[in-house]
Amino acid sequence: MNEALRQQALLAALLASDASPARLALRETGARAVRGLEAYRANAEASADRALASTFATVQAMVGADDFRHLAREFWRAHPPQRGDLGEWGAEFPAWLGAHAAMAPWPWLADSARLDLALHVKERAADALLDAASLALLESTDPARLRLQLMPGTALLRSAWPIASIHAAHQLSGDTAEHAFERVRAAITEARGDQVLIARQGWRAVVHRLDLPGAAWAQAVLDGTSLSDALAQAGEGFDFAAWLGTALRESWLKGVVASND
Repeated sequence: MNEALRQQALLAALLASDASPARLALRETGARAVRGLEAYRANAEASADRALASTFATVQAMVGADDFRHLAREFWRAHPPQRGDLGEWGAEFPAWLGAHAAMAPWPWLADSARLDLALHVKERAADALLDAASLALLESTDPARLRLQLMPGTALLRSAWPIASIHAAHQLSGDTAEHAFERVRAAITEARGDQVLIARQGWRAVVHRLDLPGAAWAQAVLDGTSLSDALAQAGEGFDFAAWLGTALRESWLKGVVASND
């Protein structure tokens, strides 16, 4: 309990701009304690910058390394890490960024951050294998009793901004990148949004752009809707057979489960 209280006091001191080391029961005192606390704070802020930059690489590329460093340190004070693994830190960053007054001229930043975060979460998700035997249920069971399960960490994002194009453009270089950014600027001007599915190929999370029926279908599946209701929500423009082939090829599908009702 004493150690936990000491750590809480140290965190409070790191977050405060005027904290006195005298109240922390440190081994050092005076100027040495102040220098130690300042070094600890600088190291924590640098670690926060590196951790956020690793997760939100697209956002860092858009705002620039220097401005991102300031944002990371500001965010660290607003939402300090609660666990030792900084890879689990940053879930609040997209919403915090969207509410940041200085970021208002670039409203697509928050959704780009959500995409970065979804990719990061997917790459850290648990491994799973396709239950191939469960696919037989598609031929033998009433669709109203079936649900499809996607791989752990699979996510759907819908945005009013071209987040898939923004992300893809930042993976390119040279003339190819410049042409891609021209298309991004046009999409932003025309307010063309994206619906994307975040899945994993091997160890790497990837972005799959979806059309509106595909997005409606993905949302229904992720919500645990029955197969029959999910098909109804996707509408007549959705091709289940084509989706199933893609889902098996891209390793989206974990399996099919049947209810006992």
